[in-house]
Amino acid sequence: MVPRDSGSPTPVTLPRAIGYLGSTAIVVGTIIGSGVFLVPHNVAQQVGTVRDLFLVWMVGGALSLAGALSLGELGAAMPEAGGVYVYLREAYGRPFAFLYGWGMLLVIHSGSLATLAVAFGIYSSQFVPLTPLGQKLVASAAIAFLTLVNIRGVRTASFVQTAFTVAKLAGLAVIMGYALFTTHVTPLAATHPLPTPQTTLTTFGVALIGVLWAYEGWHMLSFTAGEIRDPTRILPRSYLIGGLVVIAAYLGANLAYLRVLPLAALAERQKVAAEAMQVLTGPRGALFVSALILCSIFGALNGTILTGPRAYYAMARDKVFFQAVGRVHPRFATPAVAIIIQGSWAILLAASGTYEQLYTYVIFAGWFFYAAAILGVIVLRRRQPSLARPYRVWGYPALPIAFCLAALVIVGNTLAAKPRESLIGTGLILLGIPIYFVWTRLRKKETEDRSQNEDRFHSVS
Repeated sequence: MVPRDSGSPTPVTLPRAIGYLGSTAIVVGTIIGSGVFLVPHNVAQQVGTVRDLFLVWMVGGALSLAGALSLGELGAAMPEAGGVYVYLREAYGRPFAFLYGWGMLLVIHSGSLATLAVAFGIYSSQFVPLTPLGQKLVASAAIAFLTLVNIRGVRTASFVQTAFTVAKLAGLAVIMGYALFTTHVTPLAATHPLPTPQTTLTTFGVALIGVLWAYEGWHMLSFTAGEIRDPTRILPRSYLIGGLVVIAAYLGANLAYLRVLPLAALAERQKVAAEAMQVLTGPRGALFVSALILCSIFGALNGTILTGPRAYYAMARDKVFFQAVGRVHPRFATPAVAIIIQGSWAILLAASGTYEQLYTYVIFAGWFFYAAAILGVIVLRRRQPSLARPYRVWGYPALPIAFCLAALVIVGNTLAAKPRESLIGTGLILLGIPIYFVWTRLRKKETEDRSQNEDRFHSVS
């Protein structure tokens, strides 16, 4: 049942309609998007050996899983819509949490959504010849369509998420099966030597930026905690199972690519999955991969659109965002206004940025706040020791501390390697500081005026 105001048909909270399968599908489906099909090329350009390539993917997976399990403790203790925003609010206060929510809308979450849409446009050109403008129009149309799907209800969005997650995992299994079990494979030869003959800490860090983009989404289930049926049990388990499934899929996919594309050839070709399947099965294989990638990106787009608006909804409920954003649609029981705002801004980002620029914004800005959220596990254990914690993260406090240190190294390395994109992302987020204080001052004045009007009314009465 959806709680409703007395005498009003309008729901006042979001319904708990997401079950075990749906929540795990959100973890897997929001992580596996375009990255596993495009990022191996970027990683191969930055490493000198196959061992280092796999090491980058394992480090990225371990970091993401550590972060997800830490969020599992916070989500089980505070199963509210809003996820990371709520955890930051409880640990550090509303101003800091507002900066994250503001950053989510401007750069982090909307940027992730736009990046996926840009990749969707790129791969759509495999079926229909598209100009750069045409690719951006396709990207925008995908965002608009899934925005409408998510407005119509969380059950519908959860069903779409589960269906596309199963489809993408099945497709990846087909690629791995062909690559690993086909005999007499002739690998493609590289035309140039490796651009990075020896891996350094700097190049490893740059490669890790791309890998972390491929793992981006490990935190998104947290936003829907207020709509999960049994969050204290389902959240931690879905994080663990979903994270392990993704790590296994990514390592298997890279192993499959390398069977056909040696490391130097991998560094030369961006559409690695399509290239590998074309070698193995001919032009039909390349079309199959392109269809699989579109399916995968579409599912990740849906999960990203599903999760983010719950943070904006929580901000509005905290009275630090437009009041309308905190309303639940009377028919569909979704934060419809929040979904529309996110979709509109993501379309503008998709039309203006390149794939690499967008994911750099996302990684730099996002990982700073992820570090703060995971540190919040320690902060809240000390500040609120009596808070009920149905699940406690394994390896505490070593795991959260290790995650935070690694996240800060990633942020620093991104700043050094991509200073322009990093500074733009920082500037957009810091713009939220004056906006927060102007907003709270206006809200305070509005409250004072309302109080004065009520006093005058009572005095006249």
